[in-house]
Amino acid sequence: MDPDHPDPLGSLSLLVLTVVLGGFLFTMISNQTLDRQYQLRALGIATTTAQMPEIRSALAVKDPQHIIEGLAREITAAAQSAYVVVTDRDGIRFSHPDPALIGQKLEEPVAVLDGETHVGFDQGSLGTSANAKAPVFGADGSVIGQVSVGIADTRVLDTQAQNIWLITGFSGLVLALGVGGSLLLSRRIKRVTFNLEPAEIASLLQEREALLHGIREAVLGLDDDGSVTVINGEARRLLRIEEPALGRPVAELIPESRLRDLLTGKLPGADQVALTEDALLVVNRMPVSTAGRSIGSVITLRDRTEIESLVRDLHSVRGLMEAMRALEHEYANRLHIVDGLLEMGEVEQAKSYVSQISNASRSLGEGLRARIAPPELAALLLAKITVAAEQDVHIEVTAGSGLEHPQIDQAELLTIVGNLLDNAVDALANTPRPRTVTVQFDDADGVFIAVRDNGPGVPADKIDQIVVDGYSTKDPRPGMRRGIGLALVSRIVHRAGGTLDVFPGPGGNFEVWLPANPPLAETDRRAGDDQDIGS
Repeated sequence: MDPDHPDPLGSLSLLVLTVVLGGFLFTMISNQTLDRQYQLRALGIATTTAQMPEIRSALAVKDPQHIIEGLAREITAAAQSAYVVVTDRDGIRFSHPDPALIGQKLEEPVAVLDGETHVGFDQGSLGTSANAKAPVFGADGSVIGQVSVGIADTRVLDTQAQNIWLITGFSGLVLALGVGGSLLLSRRIKRVTFNLEPAEIASLLQEREALLHGIREAVLGLDDDGSVTVINGEARRLLRIEEPALGRPVAELIPESRLRDLLTGKLPGADQVALTEDALLVVNRMPVSTAGRSIGSVITLRDRTEIESLVRDLHSVRGLMEAMRALEHEYANRLHIVDGLLEMGEVEQAKSYVSQISNASRSLGEGLRARIAPPELAALLLAKITVAAEQDVHIEVTAGSGLEHPQIDQAELLTIVGNLLDNAVDALANTPRPRTVTVQFDDADGVFIAVRDNGPGVPADKIDQIVVDGYSTKDPRPGMRRGIGLALVSRIVHRAGGTLDVFPGPGGNFEVWLPANPPLAETDRRAGDDQDIGS
């Protein structure tokens, strides 16, 4: 027999053996109980007979009138016993079913001379019987005789045979019910386990564990009540779950956020974006059903932080390339003008023109550098101004703006300014000219950043939603996900202990304030991730 495929006959044989052994033990216990009951019944008859005044008085005078023999016959008939034998303390019989033995002495010694009753099985002249012996006491309290009562063993055996048949019938019924129940249970188990053998189920479990914990994609399984049934290591890492999760509602493991709404199914949809403290996740929640009945859902989470960063970097590079291509045409035109002036002999006019365009280009960069001390931020502003100009959007840093060396993380500062400017430029698409974006900086008390545009602005009823990750009113760009920039800015500002104020339109108006000494516990650890996502 293959140990991986249990034999149904083996299980049936085990069940039959168990029922047979149980019936055998029950029969033995029943027979012992029955033997004891008949012995006690004989003892009751013997004790009652020994206490009869007629028996005691007749035995005291050696029964000259043969009263004992008649009483013994009556008691035997009434109690349906095999015999009632009365003897004196010397063992001389005064009654016996066989009249020839009356007056004869017992073959065995008198057992009750100690004044106690005795029970057992007696192998007497009438055959085996359940026997009880009781002492007969005289007027002075001494033992003057013995009453021996026996119930024929055939009666005991008849009763035992009846009990055996009852036990056998009951055991057969139990066996039939056990076999039927086993077959029904086996069929149900087979149906539930899709006719898989135990070894196959164990193999599938091992494969599932290896698959769940071997893949890089996070997998989370929930039942209909929203409790966790399956979770792999990657899901624990991305969701930052360190405590025991199995059997607990996912709503208790994840703080209130868009991510929790996606996991619990409150927010439907495929490839939904959720921004956590560490990563940008793409969440998919699929219901699972068996035979038309819902059994829960399976959630997959993909870490798109690095990919989204690369896509955004690529988008920025493309923007710069477009700006450089536009500048190439502009400079080509300027060279043609200079060449034409020289060919016409207008040397002084050519010098004046070259000096004019050179000063204009240099003054923009020098002006930014003079007011914006961090070189990275000045370079970012210059690049954004150039790219926006290609889209016919004018970005202007207000005259009173100034930013020395702020005591905040440079990467986070670049992320905030870059995302706010990108959103402002995007908001001005398809709007009437002129299209203007103004940027204001102030570091008198912490760092204040204001980005304003003359576009439609944010509707008053959308202000609370605009900073939620995944929310966007704009069409998605190819390969990029919308609804991330402002959510990222909000997260950075909140973590730094600052404020982000969004004012309703018309006109976009975003104001950020960051304290001069923000908390550093989380800033240093996540600065690189924030820069990647927001760049």
